Amino acid sequence: ELAERLGLSRSAVAGHIAALTRERRILGRAYVLPAARPVVCIGASNVDRKLRSLATLQLHTSNPASLSETPGGVARNVAENLARLGLEVHLLSAVGEDAAGRSLLAHLQGLGVTTSGSLLADDAHTGSYTAVLDAQGELLLALAHMDLVDLMTPAWLAQCSAQRAQAGTLLMDLNLPSDTASALVAEARVSGQTLVAVAVSQPKMDRLPEDLRGLDLLVLNRDELQTLCGHKLGSERAWGRALGQLRERGLRRLVVTQGAEGVRLAEDGKAFATLAAPKVRVRDVTGAGDAFAAGVCAGLHQEPEDLRTACRLGLTLAALTLQTEHTVHPDLSPELLSHAA
Repeated sequence: ELAERLGLSRSAVAGHIAALTRERRILGRAYVLPAARPVVCIGASNVDRKLRSLATLQLHTSNPASLSETPGGVARNVAENLARLGLEVHLLSAVGEDAAGRSLLAHLQGLGVTTSGSLLADDAHTGSYTAVLDAQGELLLALAHMDLVDLMTPAWLAQCSAQRAQAGTLLMDLNLPSDTASALVAEARVSGQTLVAVAVSQPKMDRLPEDLRGLDLLVLNRDELQTLCGHKLGSERAWGRALGQLRERGLRRLVVTQGAEGVRLAEDGKAFATLAAPKVRVRDVTGAGDAFAAGVCAGLHQEPEDLRTACRLGLTLAALTLQTEHTVHPDLSPELLSHAA
């Protein structure tokens, strides 16, 4: 019927339908149009505990400290930032079927984040991240208990393919097992969906696959880039060498955070460009990197090719987060997106 109405051959119409299905513009054999194109965040959810020293920290002895406990996890934090910005968000994560896990999911659902497809384990505790901060709010030590993420295997990934199929943008954190990260990159290489990877620590940089074709953007800090490329970044030549290494592996775009020094970004075969970070009084660094990643993701979700503006939005969100003790700033709003535009 479509062929007759359009004056095309049946094979031509079938080809167009197949292309639209691959691009996720229609879903399945019923040719259902997706209601929206959410950002789908894939990775860790856990409880964040912050212990902040009330005086100069002394090792090998007891130190007076204040304690706070909030929802955490890189993918979860990014999802909450995006939801507070007014975007439609879907989180695919893993939590224990315990009070902490139920609380984490309920908190996000209250903000409008969809969590269907997330893994609920009845034989494991929800993950935790404990940060030890000095009196100025700088991170001194962090301990992560995130065994549950190891259950997010390629087999689990196959079970939640329908949730990912509707995504306008996919974001994965590198808490994911290596084979799961590889599967997501390979999937994006075929589907053409925008995939952003966010690093979480130096020890987990080896979870990134060797073949990065299909990965649209990698966001990481300077130390993580040094670990990934195997050499120090002490000169512009060293920076250029690191960028060349990743481009040889197929990476399209790269963003490197440098704290108060701002960010470096590279795209389209060009050398690094730099953006300065806003100067703010730091109250707590926890969550600032996740806020930056969320801002970049939100910007690219609106304008996929405007990486510079997306990074400016990321810097704005990170600066706001640095000035609060909250892991995610509670006063983020959609107005920030319209202002950035």
